[in-house]
Amino acid sequence: MTYIEELGRRAKEVSKTIGNASTKRKNDCLEAIASALWEQRNYILEQNAVDIANGRQNEMSEGLIDRLTLTEPRIHGICQAVRKLIALDDPVGVVESGITRPNGLQILKTRVALGVVGIIYESRPNVTVDGAVLCLKSGNAVILRGGKEAINSNKALSYVMRQAVTQCGLPADIIQLVEDTSRETANGMMQLNGYLDVLIPRGGAGLIQAVVKNATVPVIETGVGNCHVYVEQSADLQMAANIVENSKTDRVSVCNAEESLLVDESIAAAFLPLVKTRLDAHNVKWYGCEKTRAIVPDALDATDEEYGKEFLDYVISVKVVQGVSEAISHIDRFGTGHSEVIVTNNLSAAEKFLNEVDAAAVYVNASSRFTDGGEFGMGAEIGISTQKLHARGPMGLKELTSIKYKILGDGQIR
Repeated sequence: MTYIEELGRRAKEVSKTIGNASTKRKNDCLEAIASALWEQRNYILEQNAVDIANGRQNEMSEGLIDRLTLTEPRIHGICQAVRKLIALDDPVGVVESGITRPNGLQILKTRVALGVVGIIYESRPNVTVDGAVLCLKSGNAVILRGGKEAINSNKALSYVMRQAVTQCGLPADIIQLVEDTSRETANGMMQLNGYLDVLIPRGGAGLIQAVVKNATVPVIETGVGNCHVYVEQSADLQMAANIVENSKTDRVSVCNAEESLLVDESIAAAFLPLVKTRLDAHNVKWYGCEKTRAIVPDALDATDEEYGKEFLDYVISVKVVQGVSEAISHIDRFGTGHSEVIVTNNLSAAEKFLNEVDAAAVYVNASSRFTDGGEFGMGAEIGISTQKLHARGPMGLKELTSIKYKILGDGQIR
């Protein structure tokens, strides 16, 4: 049995235990995890500092360093997110609907845990906690496989959480970390049939495409966010500038950050210099179409490569368009189905954008940065699903469960 198969065996072995755990037991474990993470924050930060130092030595970009970095305020935020899950309803065991058939059979559509969830992700150690606690509350065992860039942070976080759950009477193996970050273990997870019920990749396009191409277990695609903000001709320009600046620069390294700006031709001369001043304060590099470059001379020439790219950095692509239909066509061509924004005071333009843009989250007059489980009232989330089957958008507790039909009879035969 290989290393990754052994992790799968152990997860399968404890999956019924967590799947049938009471809500109180799971909530007690969440509180224990939150308390332990905070109490052990210095240890966690020490290990994170090792990863950051290694990242800088390996010339990681500042955007990726930001994804990797834990701070005391960020750990506090992680702990608060864990505690918010306690207040959320437990989806396991909820009867979604029930009917009584003419023959007297009672059929109950009931939510149950998926079983064993695998998560492959890159250099964001907060995902280690998000994945573990969401799976715990939704009754799933989890196998976590982060990137080598965050291995020391992930080891520390998983150690603390495993210790905490054992104090609450649950087996430590409901949370397992793949400590071997080689390509072989990633491929092993993708083909862990018989042990893994679903695999969730969370990261950049390369990671997700590799999983989709090579996995033989069921996969839920998440993450790639080539998100657009379209400023329509009736927009309040100050509001639009606020939304563009926030969507682009609040955290450039996350999947709900804006990567592309579309501006109506009739307002481009007024709006582009305004937003350029805002983005210059953050040293954002511009790629633009010919019309953009005529207004913003220091913008570089944008090709299809830039329009289709998730930068995850202080870089933006810009295109001047003629109306909402061209904006939607551009999004159809280059978008990834994540989050798309229109800034407008025109109701018909807003309705057209909402109805015709094919994405998990479509906004009118708000930042794309709100596509997040916490902001949607779900607590933490496992990722943003950009597919249309099993789940779409922020994946919270309910999205980590499945359905079982429970049928009660009194001797019926067919």
